[in-house]
Amino acid sequence: YSTILPLNLGAYWQIVGAKGFSHLLYKPYSPKLLVPFANTNNSIFSEIDKKDIMLSLPFESFSPVEKMIVDASRDPNVLSIRITLYRVGTNSKIVKALIDAAESGKMVTAVVELKARFDEENNLFWAKALETAGAHVIYGIRGLKIHAKVAHVIRETNEGLKHYVHLATGNYNPSTAKVYTDISFFTSNKKIAEDATKIFHHITGFSKKTKLSKLQMSPTQIKPKVISLIEAEMEKGKEGEIIAKVNSLVDVDVISALYKAAKVGVKIKLIVRGVCSIRPGVKDLSENIQVISIVGKYLEHSRVFYFKHGDPKVYFSSADWMTRNLDRRIEILTPVFDRKIGKYLEYYLRLQLKDNVQARELRVDGEYYSVEDEEKEFNSQEVMEKLYSQAYKKHSGNDFIIEKMEELL
Repeated sequence: YSTILPLNLGAYWQIVGAKGFSHLLYKPYSPKLLVPFANTNNSIFSEIDKKDIMLSLPFESFSPVEKMIVDASRDPNVLSIRITLYRVGTNSKIVKALIDAAESGKMVTAVVELKARFDEENNLFWAKALETAGAHVIYGIRGLKIHAKVAHVIRETNEGLKHYVHLATGNYNPSTAKVYTDISFFTSNKKIAEDATKIFHHITGFSKKTKLSKLQMSPTQIKPKVISLIEAEMEKGKEGEIIAKVNSLVDVDVISALYKAAKVGVKIKLIVRGVCSIRPGVKDLSENIQVISIVGKYLEHSRVFYFKHGDPKVYFSSADWMTRNLDRRIEILTPVFDRKIGKYLEYYLRLQLKDNVQARELRVDGEYYSVEDEEKEFNSQEVMEKLYSQAYKKHSGNDFIIEKMEELL
C-alpha cells in the first residue's frame, strides 16, 4: 500500500488563529519572569554576582538572556562580549545588541555556525551585519559543527575584571524559547569563566590543544566523561541510579556502557524524545533500563543527566548522546555545583518519569506503548505550567518550585 503525506507541514500554521479551529490548539501559556529577574530595573550582573541562576524554558521568560547581552552592549564598563550563534531567529535583539556593542567600540566576537540546518541564509545575513559593524566573526572550525551555546561577558569593576557566563541547552532564539524545553544558566564562577575563555580561544584558533577544568567540551572530553560517570555508578551495583534526558540516543559506546551498568543492577531511566537505539527489557542485558518518550505541547529539547553517586550529581549539555554530537561537534557539558539548582533538575527529571499522558514507553519488542498507570492523569508539561503560574502569583522563584516539586514526588 502507499501512504500519502503532505510535503509542506509548515502549511498547517495557517490554521492558527483561523475561525473554527480553536479546539485544535493548546491552551495558551505566557512564560513567567520570576525572582531574581522579576525586577527589570536591577542590574543583571549584580544578580549573577550573588549566585548561580537557572531558567527553565519555556515556563520562564527568555528575556533575561536578551537582557544580559543588551545590558552588556550599553554598559560602559563592559569590555568584551563573546557568543556562539547557532539559531538566532529573524528579528534578534541579541544580534542587534551585539552590533550596537561593536559599533560603540567594544570587543565583540561572534561564532556563527553557517551549517545550522534550515538557518543558513539567516545566519549568513547576521554574520555580514556583524562584520560590517566591526565585530570579529568566526565561521566555525573546519570539519566540526559548533553546536555549543555559550556567551561570555568581561566587565571592568573597582575590584578588577569580572566575568559573566551564560550556558544553555537551547539556542539564542526567542521564538524557539517559547516552545522548546531548555535549561538556561547564568554564573560568575571563576573556574567556569576560565573554561569559557579557553573555549573561545580554541574556536578562534588561539589554542589548538584545549582541556577544560570544570566544563567538558566535545569532541575530546564529553564522551569519556559520560562513560566514566556511567562506570562510577556501575561500581555501586544495585545501589546505582542514572536518569538521562536527551533528544536522541544512538552512540554505540555510550549504549554499551549503559548495558554493562544495567547488567550489574544499576537502575537506568531514560527520557528520549526521538531516536533511541537502546532496547530495554532484554533478559540478562537491559532489564534494569526504562525508556520513555514525551511528545506534547512543547518540544522536549533539554539534555539533563543525573548520577546518584556523582559529585556533582547533575549535569546539563548542548549535546545529545549521538556520535555526531560527541565526536564531530563542538559541544559543552556543564556540571551543576549549586545544590538547589541540582535538586531542581533532579526533581524535574523525576516528574517527567511520572508522566502518564504524553509519555510513551519503549518496550522490548521495539514498539512504543501508552504508559500503564492506574493513578490519576499526570501531564508533566501542564504540571510545570501550573507550578510557574503559582510562583508568579506569589512573587516567588525556584525555591517555591522545588518545594512544590518535592510534594508531587
